[in-house]
Amino acid sequence: MSVIVYQTFVVKLEKFKEAIENLREIKKYRMENFNHKVEILTPISGNDHTYALLSTYEGLAEMEWQNKKMFDDEGYLELIGPFFLENIVEGSMHTQIYRTLSDKKNGEKKSGK
Repeated sequence: MSVIVYQTFVVKLEKFKEAIENLREIKKYRMENFNHKVEILTPISGNDHTYALLSTYEGLAEMEWQNKKMFDDEGYLELIGPFFLENIVEGSMHTQIYRTLSDKKNGEKKSGK
């Protein structure tokens, strides 16, 4: 089962251009150096400056392993530190972790409850 991490945050209006450039750099770095997929989500509705990162991992253990590798990587820390400190509103980050529901196997019976 895949694990999906959904992180939302509010970008500071005065740092909008820098934040978007930094987000693109973070995505590129993570995709090239770590074993997971990353997407940047931009708002269509809702709060205009609330953006999100959507990261997909092969499983919970893989997520933990990749996070350890990321936070041990100086290049990644140089990208992520300034992004959080300078470009997003303090206290606005919210992280949710989801697991995909596995498909029902052929031959499994429905529960009569």
